[in-house]
Amino acid sequence: MGNACVSDFDLIVRGRERDIGIADGKFAAIETNLSGRAREEIDATTMSLFPGAIDSHVHFNEPGRTDWEGFETGSRAAAAGGTTTIFDMPLNAHPPTIDGSSFDAKRAAAEKHSLVDFGLWGGLVPGNLNQLETMRDRGIVGLKAFMCNSGISDFPHVDLPALREGMRIAADLGLLVAVHAESQEMTERLTQEKIAGNTTTVRDYLESRPIEAELEAIRHAIDLADETRCRLHIVHVSCGRGVRMVADARANGVDVTCESCPHYLLLTDTDMEKLGAIAKCAPPLRAKADQRELSESILDLTTIGSDHSPSPPQMKQRGNFFEVWGGIPGVQHLLPLLIDQVPKEQLARLTNENVAHRFGIAEKSGIRIGKDADLAMFDDNDVVTTESLRYRHQQSPYLGRRLPRITRTILRGQTIYHDGRLAVRKMGKLIRPQRA
Repeated sequence: MGNACVSDFDLIVRGRERDIGIADGKFAAIETNLSGRAREEIDATTMSLFPGAIDSHVHFNEPGRTDWEGFETGSRAAAAGGTTTIFDMPLNAHPPTIDGSSFDAKRAAAEKHSLVDFGLWGGLVPGNLNQLETMRDRGIVGLKAFMCNSGISDFPHVDLPALREGMRIAADLGLLVAVHAESQEMTERLTQEKIAGNTTTVRDYLESRPIEAELEAIRHAIDLADETRCRLHIVHVSCGRGVRMVADARANGVDVTCESCPHYLLLTDTDMEKLGAIAKCAPPLRAKADQRELSESILDLTTIGSDHSPSPPQMKQRGNFFEVWGGIPGVQHLLPLLIDQVPKEQLARLTNENVAHRFGIAEKSGIRIGKDADLAMFDDNDVVTTESLRYRHQQSPYLGRRLPRITRTILRGQTIYHDGRLAVRKMGKLIRPQRA
């Protein structure tokens, strides 16, 4: 594999010109005016650079539901957005990744089709506790559990006793547990009340999943993590109060971190009412004041992931908003949406260094000598159009937005995306976490 030199890395050297040397897929040198010859040289003096993003929360739905997305289209969308590594969630694939054989099937699909590197989540569901060690040995990045109805019949939620036992085993196995934190009891009761009253609008859906349902579940998950000494990660936290709960618990010795998503930082409940089905998600978008509190709590976030969760268009076309598929496509715009919203060094931590640290993939951490040469370059803004989307289904709540344009994405020293063109070669490989 050849060498490449890249100049002016503003994030690491804070505006001073540097050359970055790459050899054998790794960063080999970061100096002023590197000398020597390279197989390829890239002039990036007019661009800004980031370490390749690690999106730890995507649903590519393969095998079994590749008509929803799939590793081929999903990974190409990731590459077009400056993301070089994704972690695929266990549900929405069919079968879901809840045992050794389902892990093997998903790994095979990813190795066949993924342009970017990938890690695979395993599921924690009722009845599969005897499979957790098997999945750990296969190389899962962690376990995902739902504390409320997942919306997928073959991936049921776990009640608190089952979650406690799963966390106990996970702690013994050195596995991190991630939870979708919403109270099943509260959301089920409020949903049934709305449907019984034939009130099924966007606003009714929003009211059926209040912040209190999220906070109650976060509190229960933290208590169980404290009791079992399990490493805990709360995904897609939608409000500042939830982030503060996690930060307070961490300050008191609980090994807990949390993630949020671009849509919670950029869109509100009013946007959901305006945009409709394309902006439905769970937890739902929050009021402007709650969004402001989330932005003010960003220093206590550990990661930001897209929670990319696509579906065929017909699943977004329902008169009853409760029956609309709840998921927002977003993997292509994880970095572009946030580049002008979050300070650059902080964004690099949230989308790369913190992710690598929390999940034990040190080889993907930052732009440092010896690490994987994963880079994203961007320059002037461009408008998001249907034609620019790389998803299987060209749907997005961000159509018409003007965002920074990713011009080149490099994975392990090889350009996989450049000015609208994607590499043909499938570069992706399985990333296995290092465990203590």
